[in-house]
Parts: sequence; structure tokens; C-alpha cells
Amino acid sequence: MKKLIFSMLMTAVVSVAFAQNDEEKGFKKENLFTGGSVTVSFFSGTTILGANPIFGYKLANFADAGVVLNYIYSGQRDYLEFDDKVKQNVYGGGLFTRLYPVNFLFVQGQFEHNFISLRYVPATSNYQPYKETVDANSFLVGGGYCQGRQAGSNTFYYVSVLFDVIKNENSPYVDVVYDQVTGRRSVRAVPLIRAGINIGLFQGRNRRFE
Repeated sequence: MKKLIFSMLMTAVVSVAFAQNDEEKGFKKENLFTGGSVTVSFFSGTTILGANPIFGYKLANFADAGVVLNYIYSGQRDYLEFDDKVKQNVYGGGLFTRLYPVNFLFVQGQFEHNFISLRYVPATSNYQPYKETVDANSFLVGGGYCQGRQAGSNTFYYVSVLFDVIKNENSPYVDVVYDQVTGRRSVRAVPLIRAGINIGLFQGRNRRFE
């Protein structure tokens, strides 16, 4: 996991270095942006719904970075036995970096630390109900599509697909599968679909284009 975090930090550092060579140096308030996304994912009996407000800064025309807050509800069936249920409430935050190889496409890396409140409801008396609170690191990697992104403007819509490459079994972005015969379990990353809006701050009416 340390290697993954280091890779993300290095990506941000390289982005800043290129930005300083290509852009005017110094803080510019018109490069600030806010916005966020909603999360919807359905996979193998798993449902994930959430909201993710963001606050960030445009490092260059091809690079953004910022912070994200999370609240996610997830539900899963057939966790330990057929028709049982697991329900989670997730809250936390993290850091993200987006790189735009072209104006309408981006790749993204996002490190998160989340707290998970979990409740298990068994279907039979073979298992006991329980509640617990755990925490987990996630590193989301993927890409997306932008619509309305223009030079000089931070306001646009986007859709992205991300995967948690750490695959901690407590992560809200994975599917844990148990083999009823062998008792083995496997952890698979769930495709995470996020759609949202990026809203530029302090740009004014005359800063849509440069």
C-alpha cells in the first residue's frame, strides 16, 4: 500500500512541476473549484449509493488535484449464507489527482480512508447477528469522460469508472465472496461508477475562455 500512496504523491508532484513550467507561477483563486458526484453501483447482489463533495485546484490545463469527502450506503446479500444481509454506512475522505491527456478524457488516482459502520442480519439461526465499526484504506484508479470542459473554465460534467486496487475486505468498493464448500473467500473490486459536476470558483462571466 505504501508503494501505491507513493505513486499517487509522485504523480501530483510531477503534475505540479510541469504546471510550473507551462503556466504562470503563483496561487490564482480562479483555479479553485468545487462540486462533487453521486455513486451508483450494482454488482453480484451488492448495491452502493453515495455522495462525494469535492474541493480542488487546477494545477494546469491538464492536471487537477484536491480533497474529497464521502458518505456511502452499501447493502449486500448472500454474504455468509443465502439471503442474509450486510448493511454499511461509510464516511471519510481523501485526496485525488486527475490528469487530462485530451480535453474530454481524464485518468484519476484517489486515496481514501473511510470508517465503516456495519450490521449483519442472518437468514437462519446458523449465524448470529452482529454490529461493528471498522476502517479501511482504498486506492481508486480509473478514468472518465468530461462534457463542457473548456480552456480557462473549471465548470463541466463528468462520468468516471474507478476500481479499488488495494481490495481491503472492509472497503466499501469490494465484493467478498465465500465458497460454501471449501470455506474460502475471495475479494473482488467492484466497478465504481461516478457521475458529477465540476464547478469553477471566482471565474466571473468573462473567464469561460482564454
